[in-house]
Amino acid sequence: MKRFYLLILFATQLAVAQPKTPKAVFIIIDGVPADVVEKLELPVIREISQAGGYTRAHQGGDKENVTQTPTISAPGYYNVLTGVWGYKHNVWDNDIVAPNYNYWNIFRVARYTKPTLKIAVFSTWEDNRTKLIGEGLSAAGSLVMDYKFDGLEKDTVTYPHDKEATHIKKIDEAVTDEATRVIREQGPDLSWVYLEFTDDMGHRYGDSPQFYDAVVAADHQIGKIWAAIKEREKTTNEDWCIIITTDHGRTADNGKHHGGQSDRERTTWIATNAKNLNAAFNNNPGAVDILPTLCRHLAIVVPDNVAQELDGVPFSGDIDISNLQAVKQGNKVLVSWKNRSLHKSQLEVLVSTTNHFKDGIADEYKRAGKVNAGVEKFEFTSKAQFLKVVVKGKHQTASVWVGKK
Repeated sequence: MKRFYLLILFATQLAVAQPKTPKAVFIIIDGVPADVVEKLELPVIREISQAGGYTRAHQGGDKENVTQTPTISAPGYYNVLTGVWGYKHNVWDNDIVAPNYNYWNIFRVARYTKPTLKIAVFSTWEDNRTKLIGEGLSAAGSLVMDYKFDGLEKDTVTYPHDKEATHIKKIDEAVTDEATRVIREQGPDLSWVYLEFTDDMGHRYGDSPQFYDAVVAADHQIGKIWAAIKEREKTTNEDWCIIITTDHGRTADNGKHHGGQSDRERTTWIATNAKNLNAAFNNNPGAVDILPTLCRHLAIVVPDNVAQELDGVPFSGDIDISNLQAVKQGNKVLVSWKNRSLHKSQLEVLVSTTNHFKDGIADEYKRAGKVNAGVEKFEFTSKAQFLKVVVKGKHQTASVWVGKK
């Protein structure tokens, strides 16, 4: 009998000691500025935010800078997917003519790093999978999604198109239901859910009851997915991270348009249940910060060549710096940042004068020196008109360009 109880105790301790399996889902609801999220009663987004946090964020890169990117849907999605702005990923509008797949999307990073991870996309626009993720394209890593549900916008029999875009509302519902089912039953490791109807109502009616009702409906749809996540966390040994955001805001005059660099078009938001949110989360994070945050939750170590190109920093867990900038005056280059280190992190500064990476070829970096993160600046000299500066710390890698190439 004593041996029996010892075995029970050992089994119990073993079960408790088992680490939880990380899972993640990110949701993009189209064209919802921060002020609208903040004025409406959205119980699901509020509940998720209470479990982690809510913050205003931004799309569009840095204004009047090489990173500036149009506040248009496809570039907005790709900023999230790749962790870089348009000057690198080369998606400038919804035509998606020539995306630069050398800047890996998060699914490619996940599959390369952990080949057994299950990846999924549920979308009210097929181009998200076929063009942005580039499923099946050798240039995009020959990715094959384990679960996919999209293309319903092409089924005009089941979803006859109409001027009020009610077919898109129905497709959003179908996409949500399938995402909910797959997450509940299969639990993919990394999923992307995209919902469109909010943007349709924004374009048609601007700031209006119709637009607000669409946002409330999206919150309800997210609630189905959130319920499936909570159910899995109760019945499995899984730790789920959910991140919800949008691809752009809207114009200030009537809310019907977007694409420019006005404050309202740029101002977006992030709601998440992520724990251990750091200082970067409440410092106007960018859409590009979502990829490194998701990778951190999934315990994915981004390959060095990819990490050295990322424009984003994780907004959960320890980081060394944020707000990395570099300015060249004559032959002097001044690199500056905001210290986010809780310890005395040592930073290594690397410099390259080429940008072969965009063509799929490695750049050669030379070490410019080391510096304590708390100094918040580093200076070196260079005659080159173009420089890629990489700052590597204990907890992250950050990069910035000087000039354009």
